Amino acid sequence: MSIQIGQQLPAGSLAEFIEVEGEGCSIGPNTFQVADLVKGKTIAIFGLPGAYTPTCSAKHVPGYIAHAADLKAKGVDEIWCISVNDAFVMGAWGRDQKATGIVRMMADGNADFSKALGLDADFSKFGMGTRSQRYSLLVVDGVVKQLNIEEGGKFEVSNAETLLAQLA
Repeated sequence: MSIQIGQQLPAGSLAEFIEVEGEGCSIGPNTFQVADLVKGKTIAIFGLPGAYTPTCSAKHVPGYIAHAADLKAKGVDEIWCISVNDAFVMGAWGRDQKATGIVRMMADGNADFSKALGLDADFSKFGMGTRSQRYSLLVVDGVVKQLNIEEGGKFEVSNAETLLAQLA
């Protein structure tokens, strides 16, 4: 069963490749506790099967980049992309997508967080193992306020436009 609207995000950690050293963050992969990152913030999160995959690269990430200012104008503090990849891959993909400073590219390397959300998927038939389903959610202070889960192979409800319309 997947997480539902009104529920608190599960405990877990995600990794992010940091490009510029800052207070508390060194260059390279840094691991963060989700509960610490969402405290007191409104976060638009979208999950997808994999970095550099066709729909993810051509539509999903570019849509959130294109609508980032609109989402932020409606109260979103941060936008996260979560994928079952390592932080190095997510960092490289973020650079390729020109997402740096716009969308946080969060790695769920072993799919632990995706499993805790109940949003993992078996992509073994594609040689990809356990991955994330395609989804979007809006989280306010750690509580899910909107949830959009795609049916297998679809890209209709997890896009930035749908989440943006739900903020109206």
